[in-house]
Amino acid sequence: MTPAHIAIILDGNRRFAKRLMLEPWRGHEFGAEKAEKLFDWCKEIGIKEMTLYCFSLENFNRPKKEFNYLMNMFKKEFSKLKDDKRIKENKIKIRFIGKKELFNKELQKLMKEIEEMTKNYSSYNINFALAYGGRQEIVEACKKLLASGKEINEENLKKNLWLSSEPEIIIRTGGEKRTSNFLPFQSVYSEWFFLDKTWPEFEKEDLLTCIQEFEKRERRFGK
Repeated sequence: MTPAHIAIILDGNRRFAKRLMLEPWRGHEFGAEKAEKLFDWCKEIGIKEMTLYCFSLENFNRPKKEFNYLMNMFKKEFSKLKDDKRIKENKIKIRFIGKKELFNKELQKLMKEIEEMTKNYSSYNINFALAYGGRQEIVEACKKLLASGKEINEENLKKNLWLSSEPEIIIRTGGEKRTSNFLPFQSVYSEWFFLDKTWPEFEKEDLLTCIQEFEKRERRFGK
């Protein structure tokens, strides 16, 4: 059965660039090009939702030169996304999950415009995790519940998370085998796949291999 929702930790961009004898942060360009192809692959396969871990809260501690490079790249990529014909043609809802207020005003404005532009679409969903941290997401949800006076229980907590849907598959590229604070609440029954390939090397065949393996796994949900 094809998963409805996949999530990917886009790891290994810098290592890929180093192999090409380029400045490490140049690897993010190759990663962005790959992310542009991903929607088309998911559409062909029949996947309706994807969540991409692009920038964590910890990434704000990256060296200044790399950080500035990333912010400029986000600006360029979001501007392209805003004008991407595929968004309207395929009725893609786009959301940015995380502490968006930590980004500069220009990026916040772009994110808001894209979310507003796509808020009524429902055929496909793309969630970009930016300034994201899973523990922080849960803390923020608890704060909302306390402020509202509602009971803190699993159902209410889920409704107040940045992302309420749960991916069946989570893929991490780049060879690391850890979850890195990504969707700790939503991933409790996700099937994880850790690939040695860096994100720029990831291809449609790798996605299909993960899905084929997913279909073989027995998902008992604790029963």
